[in-house]
Amino acid sequence: MSSTQQTPQSRRLPGPARPPADHPPNDGRRTATWMFMNWTRWRVRTWMAVAGLTLGALVAAAPAVSASTLGGQAAASGSGPVVGTTNGPVRGLANGAVDEFLGIPYAAPPVGALRWQPPQPGASWSGVRDATRFAPHCPQPATLFGQASMSEDCLYLNVFTPSHQQAGSHFPVMVWIHGGGLVTGESNDFDPTPLVADGVTVVTINYRLGALGFLAHPALADAAGQSGDYGLEDQQAALRWEQRNIASFGGNPRDVTVFGESAGGLSTLSQVASPQARGLFERAIVESGSYNLTQAPLSGAEAAGEAFAAKAGCASQTAACLRSLPVSTILADQNAAGYTPNINSEVLPETLKTAFATGDFNRVPIINGTNRDEWRLFVALSELAGRPVTASNYQSMISATLGVPSAVAAVIAAKYPPTAFPSPAIALGAVGTDAIFACPALTIDQSVSRFVPTFGYEFSDENAPELFLPPVSFPYGAAHASEIQYLMGLPTAAFPKALSAPQQHLATIMKRYWTNFARRGFPASFGTPFWPLFTSTGRQMQSLAPAAPRTETDFASTHDCAFWTALEGG
Repeated sequence: MSSTQQTPQSRRLPGPARPPADHPPNDGRRTATWMFMNWTRWRVRTWMAVAGLTLGALVAAAPAVSASTLGGQAAASGSGPVVGTTNGPVRGLANGAVDEFLGIPYAAPPVGALRWQPPQPGASWSGVRDATRFAPHCPQPATLFGQASMSEDCLYLNVFTPSHQQAGSHFPVMVWIHGGGLVTGESNDFDPTPLVADGVTVVTINYRLGALGFLAHPALADAAGQSGDYGLEDQQAALRWEQRNIASFGGNPRDVTVFGESAGGLSTLSQVASPQARGLFERAIVESGSYNLTQAPLSGAEAAGEAFAAKAGCASQTAACLRSLPVSTILADQNAAGYTPNINSEVLPETLKTAFATGDFNRVPIINGTNRDEWRLFVALSELAGRPVTASNYQSMISATLGVPSAVAAVIAAKYPPTAFPSPAIALGAVGTDAIFACPALTIDQSVSRFVPTFGYEFSDENAPELFLPPVSFPYGAAHASEIQYLMGLPTAAFPKALSAPQQHLATIMKRYWTNFARRGFPASFGTPFWPLFTSTGRQMQSLAPAAPRTETDFASTHDCAFWTALEGG
């Protein structure tokens, strides 16, 4: 069998054949615009990788859990709750009002011949499997946003459900996809018990990251000629496992909300757009996931994969060589700019921007939002790495952030003069927030609201604690990822802090918004402030700030979206 062939069971589920998208237009002006925006997306990927890789020495790497210590075949005794799955029963932990089932395999280990293959069914076991400890997470270096791991045996999930549920319970199900630029992160960084307390079942998952999850290469192509997006297929495999098994845990497989933040938000958008995910969920919540709406075509992604193979020592460009590479070599040689999904006719047939604009997506109600000061996190990372923003380098930092020539950076600097902000760092934070997160999120809202109920938000707590980075020369404000602590616990955060009483009140409302939406597709209920639908005319969004949220209509003007649309050429 040639290196480009696969066994029949390894092929992806069939998807509709569609023409490739995102080719540059023919006329000069729009070609320049296309180049500018695509360079912007590439720089976003670079900065997202920086977010995961810079200053990793500040956080000690947590030791990876060996698969041999997980109980594997059986736990001979124990008092925890036991639940049956299609692969065998599992024994979890009774943790107060929540039953936890940790480290459950949802697919076969993607090792050996299964590396860079779509996820395959996992093996069954006899006896009762121990599900009281987290399983290994997917390979990555130690960073501020993820714990080191070298284990490819990492396709595990965790179930958190209300304890003592009555037989036949049907709790709404929420499936969390972690962030980390698709290069770092793990499920065990998040404690969803605060959401479970509001009467939902929460599933958290691991999925393949970096080159192991998102490398495209001609030698890895399936019978249809497609490669890449393995991490997205892992997420779909976890959703299919949940469809088969969640009722045994008290969850309702016909009432599923997929949600995620940052790269998890981008993953959620990708699942909304993927025909292979159709029917796997009923609702979607996207937190800060709008930073890349234009995916690379398969040809470009595979060219990058060939460059990776050559760098890693596979001059033969064969699947056999790629699958024999040590994990350490893959991590050392994978793209430093990070990874994003690529166009793939079976998984992601067109760019997210095109899919949402044309209505060619899984039509489920959507909550979509961003944080008011997203980019300050990345400006802080630069400062902590010894590259602070100053008045003298402000314009060049704009060029570096957005990947634009100096002439364009000068136009942006004139619109966002550092003298109009408390500091050049905060000015650059506003540039990055508006260009990369806020205005693309508005584009999503305007597109999908034509087809499905859409609820837009902006997390706006200017005093949100920063849990991942130490103090810098400017306030973090409502920075990237700062909203997560209002929804879930973050037990591995490097700089833990407590919420104030007004922030705790906001957190209570936000949790109810999220779980109400999971329960019935509408976030507000009796006892919470009203949250109106987003419409292209009203553009109403919910501002999530202490002590109570309120509706706002000035999001577009606050973030100068008309300026960015004009600069894009739209």
